[in-house]
Amino acid sequence: MNGGHQHRVFGKQAQEHILILASGDKVRYMTVRPWMAALAFCFLGVFSIGYLLATSYLVLRDDLIGAAMARQARMQHDYEDRIAALRAQVDRITSRQLLDQQVVEDKVDKLMEQQMALTSRHGKLDNLLDRAESSGLTDKESAPSSPAQSYAPAIKDKRASLGESGIEAIEKQLAGGAPADATPDNTTLAYVPATETVGDRADRIFSKVTLSLKDVEQDQRNRVEQLTSDAGNAANAIESVLTRFKIPMPETATKQDWDDSAVGGPFVEPESNDDFNNSLIALDGALTRLEAVRNTAESLPFRNPAIGKEMTSPFGNRRDPFLGRLALHSGVDFRFSPGEKIRPTAPGKVISAGWTGGYGNMVEIDHGNGISTRYGHMSQVLVTAGDTVDRNDVIGLAGSTGRSTGTHLHYEVRQNGHAVDPVYFMNAGLKLATYIK
Repeated sequence: MNGGHQHRVFGKQAQEHILILASGDKVRYMTVRPWMAALAFCFLGVFSIGYLLATSYLVLRDDLIGAAMARQARMQHDYEDRIAALRAQVDRITSRQLLDQQVVEDKVDKLMEQQMALTSRHGKLDNLLDRAESSGLTDKESAPSSPAQSYAPAIKDKRASLGESGIEAIEKQLAGGAPADATPDNTTLAYVPATETVGDRADRIFSKVTLSLKDVEQDQRNRVEQLTSDAGNAANAIESVLTRFKIPMPETATKQDWDDSAVGGPFVEPESNDDFNNSLIALDGALTRLEAVRNTAESLPFRNPAIGKEMTSPFGNRRDPFLGRLALHSGVDFRFSPGEKIRPTAPGKVISAGWTGGYGNMVEIDHGNGISTRYGHMSQVLVTAGDTVDRNDVIGLAGSTGRSTGTHLHYEVRQNGHAVDPVYFMNAGLKLATYIK
């Protein structure tokens, strides 16, 4: 059998080798085919390569282990460095938070002190505004509102108030910014960019609140200065009218020269010497002066006793209606309907009430400062001597008693016992209409 026959497709085929093994009488043979040889060669090649690699590993094992240990050590050192940097970052954040907390508490304390000062000032200003309103200088509803209600909660205890609505609003503002990343990327752990902290936001917010409170304080100061000026102008206007009629000024409306010959006491620092309190003192003095002269003016007969009534005879010389010759008319006559109510032109004390000669039924009222008024020809007197009357009290009913030609009111104003023209007082009352009730 020919082992080297031709293959029909692939041409000449490789020869096969026969391996013969003889042992005594027994003979064995094995045909070694080409693929078996190739497989054995590949196995030997792989074994050789594995042997070489194992030998190389044994030779280089110490170097590889050393390199791995060095790499592990470097990784451990890097990790420890990162942990240390993280701890340092946490310590910085914690320290800054404690510092920011202390800063916020200090600023809140200052804000509360400023609030308490403004609240105290508003309490004083509120009383002065009441007085100014009663004096006709201002409408309390238009006065500036309390800053304490606008910027902070009610004060019970400074520390306790930090947890209430006022500090909650501040904390809400303080929480507006994004916090710093506590676990940033490892490559930038030690170089976290600085962001706006709570302390920085506290500085900005408290600066705005402080400026707002200063604006409120300035508005109050401007309001006080304006009221002081208005009170002074009103007092000057009233004093000018009183001076024209030679009415003495009340003592509280003039500066008092204190006698230092019998005074004393320990020296104590003044409660406050700031401009706002000084302006309040000035306003208090101006209002006191205004109230004094205003009360004096309101006690005098500057009003019209017969508003809307026809004047039938003025003050001065005229032809006497009964004798037909020249005579002095010591008052002013107003036409009235029978039985109409007659009221005084100012409060005072009744010094005469009843029949008085040519006056008929007459009432005379003393208003102080040497000024008195008379109301004559009444049909009925409704008061008695010694009574104290106000402007709205009815003192009698209109009539035509005494020397009278018809129902009317004879109205007189007397100063130190001498009759003066009532029109002068009524004209002055028109000028004082904006200052007196």
